[in-house]
Amino acid sequence: MKKHLILVVDDEPPIVRLVSATLRANDYAVITASSGSEALEAFHQHHPDLIILDVMMPDMDGHAVLRTLRQESQVSVIMLTARTADAEKIQGLLSGADDYMTKPFHPDELIARIVAVLRRSGSGGSQAPSSLHYGDLTIDLGTHRVMRGDEEIRLSRTEWSLLELLASNPGRVMLHADLLSRIWGPEFRDEVYYLRTWVSRIRRKLGAGGDELIVTLPGIGYRMADPDTTLES
Repeated sequence: MKKHLILVVDDEPPIVRLVSATLRANDYAVITASSGSEALEAFHQHHPDLIILDVMMPDMDGHAVLRTLRQESQVSVIMLTARTADAEKIQGLLSGADDYMTKPFHPDELIARIVAVLRRSGSGGSQAPSSLHYGDLTIDLGTHRVMRGDEEIRLSRTEWSLLELLASNPGRVMLHADLLSRIWGPEFRDEVYYLRTWVSRIRRKLGAGGDELIVTLPGIGYRMADPDTTLES
């Protein structure tokens, strides 16, 4: 089985050595970077499965790196920082981080978090379901069809692209900027009203329970309900 490749980004050599040794001892492949610009270059060259990203770096901090990554990728990211304030953690999670750890940390905890994040992202060995069921509503990601009972719900190309992105990540918060960038392009990443309009169109077509199927997180983004959720009629 191919090893998962992890990119470790930190400007402190002792941290890089510790994390790299821990990862290799747990059968992960490792590449490293010591700055934000090196991290982006390594990401584009090697396409890692997960990035361990330090927040405080001299040329480009971790939040800036993460915002750049999220314009084009949903690669899993665990952020590291010496700061313990809740506001710092919230900023990282809202920027699109999958998890957050403060220094110092126990190597075993880091490995446990990596395993959990890879499992949630679908990179941990289990595949995402090809179809999602919500009562009599079925979203089939393989055939690109949405069915309510025996009746097909017709969606436009853009409506399907947006629904597919949400349905491919059930239970996961998808940020406004990420959805806009991936469906319409980076130039639309701040046009939240545009996204709101398209989500409303999809909900209307899905019919009863649309608001429970695509959940709004005000000021943050949207989350697709977990499969087999009972929708209100």
